[in-house]
Amino acid sequence: MNLNKIKELSKRHPHWAVVFVVMFALIFYWGIWAKGRYVSEAHVVIDSPQINMQTMNITSLLSGAASAGDLLLLRDHMLSVDMMIKLEEQLSLREHFTGKNIDRPARLSGIDVPMEKFHAYMLERIRVEFDDYAGVLRIQAQAYDPVLAQRITQTLIAEGEQHMNEMGQRLALEQVRFIEEQADELEQRLFEARDNLLAFQNEHGLVSPSGTVEAIFTTVAELEAQIAVLGARDKALADFQSPTSPERVRLQSELRSLREQAEIERAKLASVEGNALNRLSSEFETLQLRAQFALEMYSTTLAALEGTRVEAARTLKQISVLQQPSMPQYRSMPRRAYNITIVLVFGIFIGAIAHLTRAIIRDHRA
Repeated sequence: MNLNKIKELSKRHPHWAVVFVVMFALIFYWGIWAKGRYVSEAHVVIDSPQINMQTMNITSLLSGAASAGDLLLLRDHMLSVDMMIKLEEQLSLREHFTGKNIDRPARLSGIDVPMEKFHAYMLERIRVEFDDYAGVLRIQAQAYDPVLAQRITQTLIAEGEQHMNEMGQRLALEQVRFIEEQADELEQRLFEARDNLLAFQNEHGLVSPSGTVEAIFTTVAELEAQIAVLGARDKALADFQSPTSPERVRLQSELRSLREQAEIERAKLASVEGNALNRLSSEFETLQLRAQFALEMYSTTLAALEGTRVEAARTLKQISVLQQPSMPQYRSMPRRAYNITIVLVFGIFIGAIAHLTRAIIRDHRA
């Protein structure tokens, strides 16, 4: 087919000419001009310790896999602007991707491009996919140097693990700090309640007013029993002895003494002046309840503190690498054959649509 023939066909079917020019340019780019990129890949999961306080053992510390939510959080961080900043600081990616040996369409436009453009560019070179079925995070990093591609993947894993730990530990430490403050406050309340109880005991010279009250009740009951026995005897003697008989006089004297002693003991229990044992016992029981409540609150807080510290250990995340970041041996990107096939298929498809459209238009005009 000579040049005139080609020109004639181009005039008759200009759409095919455009399609073939575009297809040739893209095939030339994907087949020859585009420089290949190395791809380093790694597969990771997240493990966290599961600690059972009732059965504390080494197995419980080492077992337990993190949820899918943790993997998604890790994926989001790996693709974030913060991660790109860390990669740039450690690996100087801008300098690498603006190299003159890279074809211009795939090259970073400048070493001082805004972070937004750099981030968007790197998202085309870094892929982090979550496999929901296997519960695995698949990481791919592309670069024009195999060592750099591997280092990008390694940095993503290391920085991602550090970020997950910092995020979990920050909340856990805040909780521990809050409970420690509460424990200190409750400890002071416990010491204050204990000191008040001791001061009360020292002031009134009683270790346990409640015990003293019980002892007095026992004494009064014994006195009442003796009074009842002597009263019965006196009533029995009254039938055949005069009130002035020596035995009845002795019984009457004993009864008076017992009744006076019983009244004295009862007076200790209750008094209008307010120094009676019943009031002291009530105040003592109140102080004792406060001290007991403070002790229980303090014990509960200490248990919660230890539990929170153990929970803080569970927030540690360890990235388990199922496949270590690979050292690529050949340039696997871009996929030249795939891209050229796509260009051919879509080019012919678009050209056919344009050809059919022109034919329909001509038929309507005719």
